[in-house]
Amino acid sequence: MTLRRIRIQGLGVIDDAELELTEGLNVITGETGAGKTMVVSGLGLLLGARADAGLVRDGAAQAVVEGEVDVPADHPAARRVEEAGGDAEDGLLLVRTVQAGGRSRAHVGGRSAPVGVLTEVGEHLVAVHGQADQWRLRDADQHRLLLDDAGGEEVAAARAAYRSRYDEWQAARARLAELSRTSVERELRIAMLRAALAEIEAVGPTEGEEVALRAESERLTHAEELRNAALVAHEALGGADEVGEDQPFVTGMLSAASTALAPVAAHDEELAGLRTRLDEISYLSSDLAADLASYAGGIEVDEQRLDEVHRRRAALSALLRRYGPGTTELLAFARTTAQELAGLDVSDEDRTALGRRTAELAADVGRLGAELGALRLRTAERVGREVTAELRHLAMGSATVSVHVGQRVVDTADGGSAAAAGAAAGAAAGEGEGGAPAQVPLPDGRMARPRAHGLDDVEIRLAANPGAPARSVTRAASGGELSRVMLALEVVCGGGGVPTYVFDEVDAGVGGRAALDLGARLSRLARSSQVIVVTHLGQVAAHADRHLVVRKSTDGQVTRSGVTVVVGEAREAELARMLGGVDDSQAALEHARELLARRATMAGP
Repeated sequence: MTLRRIRIQGLGVIDDAELELTEGLNVITGETGAGKTMVVSGLGLLLGARADAGLVRDGAAQAVVEGEVDVPADHPAARRVEEAGGDAEDGLLLVRTVQAGGRSRAHVGGRSAPVGVLTEVGEHLVAVHGQADQWRLRDADQHRLLLDDAGGEEVAAARAAYRSRYDEWQAARARLAELSRTSVERELRIAMLRAALAEIEAVGPTEGEEVALRAESERLTHAEELRNAALVAHEALGGADEVGEDQPFVTGMLSAASTALAPVAAHDEELAGLRTRLDEISYLSSDLAADLASYAGGIEVDEQRLDEVHRRRAALSALLRRYGPGTTELLAFARTTAQELAGLDVSDEDRTALGRRTAELAADVGRLGAELGALRLRTAERVGREVTAELRHLAMGSATVSVHVGQRVVDTADGGSAAAAGAAAGAAAGEGEGGAPAQVPLPDGRMARPRAHGLDDVEIRLAANPGAPARSVTRAASGGELSRVMLALEVVCGGGGVPTYVFDEVDAGVGGRAALDLGARLSRLARSSQVIVVTHLGQVAAHADRHLVVRKSTDGQVTRSGVTVVVGEAREAELARMLGGVDDSQAALEHARELLARRATMAGP
């Protein structure tokens, strides 16, 4: 899963630039004001960020950002594109257009789509970590997902077991709540359903019966007219004995015509063919005459049957007015009604058994949730230690990261005794008093409020300095620090959340040895995911698998920027510029070559 190509047109200083990306670490560098930020802004637009007409290049009618992503057909992003009507068979094509007037359009997989679809697709593909874009840390659910990723298969298995039992418990609760409605309400509903079924069963309709009865009614009502018309047509064809010799009829005239042709037809193939066709018409006429006679003989004027049909149609019409436009819908209603009645009309013993089963499931949810929470807590301690250690290499040696895992525990009425918890579990099948959320018992006798993902609230916290209180990381860190904390988290937690990570200004405030460590950490993350980094540090850029440079040019009137891939001497010159301010300094060039030579060692664990 790789972001292969980004093309940007008419965005800020960028007139038309194309970025060919690779797996591993992609580094984007350039002089201040060259347009590096526009690359990140363009990527943000491609992922559903809010459109700003001010981003459109002066003089351009619109800005266009296009991206190509290689993903397998079963990837969630590919499935979302197909749900939106797009084509994801050979990867994803994402396009975002921003008009100079401010209007924005999105296309996914070759089809127009709401911008929100780009956002949904993008969350499965790319995580952008910039000083103003830390959605993974601002979203509380993402803290839990990062922790669960770090827990690996053990946490994933425990979470799946919990979710399975949780869903089963929720279904049992819903069923019991339905059966536990007030007895008067339930009995009224049962009586209504029984009456409807009895009425339908008394008539006993069959599918399509109304159509057949309508046709039979028409035939019986007009029986005399139908029979007379068939007899007249039969006589015209010549099948009646009472047709006079001087009265022309079809079969007789056809026979005479065939007789006239018979003596000479053998002398000309064309005429022989015409006689053959004439004989075919004669045979068809004779058959038709016989069929008309049979039809007329089968028509009977049956007033008694006509009355029966009218009564049956009236009974069916009464049902259809109440329960459906046709017998197909009527019978479907009857089946649904029977199912609902079977669900409501249960014995007290069955309701009691369902209540016991619901309480058992609640206890299982509490037990499995506690086991999942214990695994998360153990993982949280490890993640906190390892992320804190990583930050020491990222110019944040005084910072301490901790991961808080807390259960949504509630107090029972008598202080939380096991007996009270057991009783509450039985009552927890439905909503509590005042519509309070249902609760489940924990193995220690306390009660907790479960959710689909478990019993736990997870929050990543940061103490920026020794002695400082640990606060939620989004409130305790600056923009550059957030990017570095996120980098440390991605490295420790496995980098498996999304296939591509983008870091913008992750090196803000970093220099010296810390810059070397920062590049090594980015390279380490790039072993398992595609990483795109915008940086101004040569120590970071030296670790790149692909180095892209944003350069601006001017003709004296218009300034524009483009993107090129640098390798060999061109890359050494760019690193030298970043390290020493000029690209032809021999000392800076030697430093650049030294960094490139040490890259493999510095990228180690």
